[in-house]
Amino acid sequence: MTALHVKIDDDRAGLARLPGRPPKPSHSELLCLAVMQALLGHHNEARWLRHARKHLSEAFPHIPLDPGYNKRLRAALPQISRVGQRHLQRAA
Repeated sequence: MTALHVKIDDDRAGLARLPGRPPKPSHSELLCLAVMQALLGHHNEARWLRHARKHLSEAFPHIPLDPGYNKRLRAALPQISRVGQRHLQRAA
């Protein structure tokens, strides 16, 4: 989990940050949660978020509620697919 988060954070290092207060969880944390959801085989987002709140709260103290997670996740789909493809290419 830590290696995945560091890799995603490093991958996003060159991207410009939007003005304003940074969201919680950070974009990198959100991408890490989404990739972990896929890798661990959780198909239901509500169940995944309950699982994450129960078992991953130390690593991710600001796990959003279902609507916020869904909204931010849909906006980040291109980046999530890029991270997933890179991970699968290295695994092959």
